[in-house]
Amino acid sequence: FGSSRWQIFFHPGGMATKPVKSLESEEQRLHRIRITLSSRDVRALEKVCCDLVTGAKAKDLKVAGPTRLPTKILRLMVRKSPCGEGTNTFDRWEMRIHKRLIDLHSPSDVVKQITSISIEPGVEVEVTIADL
Repeated sequence: FGSSRWQIFFHPGGMATKPVKSLESEEQRLHRIRITLSSRDVRALEKVCCDLVTGAKAKDLKVAGPTRLPTKILRLMVRKSPCGEGTNTFDRWEMRIHKRLIDLHSPSDVVKQITSISIEPGVEVEVTIADL
């Protein structure tokens, strides 16, 4: 292989060395954090989303979202009559579950500060962390 282009790949002196890990670099390494919020109340959910995004943008983090996922509608149809006799009348009940996703790229210690905001009652928060 006379080309200098191939010497880069096959030259033994060009081998990369593995960097030594330290605790400081471990904490400062960026993580891909996905925050999943779900609630039956849309207003409370949107308020928590807005608080999370503004807190993350105040710390100059890369934020994607809130991504609105399809609403799950749980429906239940029940007879009004307790004994089963009489006119066939029904009650229709439904519960809507709204879900939002927020993606962040930040160190894990910053996420603890962002998620320490007051969360509205009825809003469930799930945080998953993955390395970049």
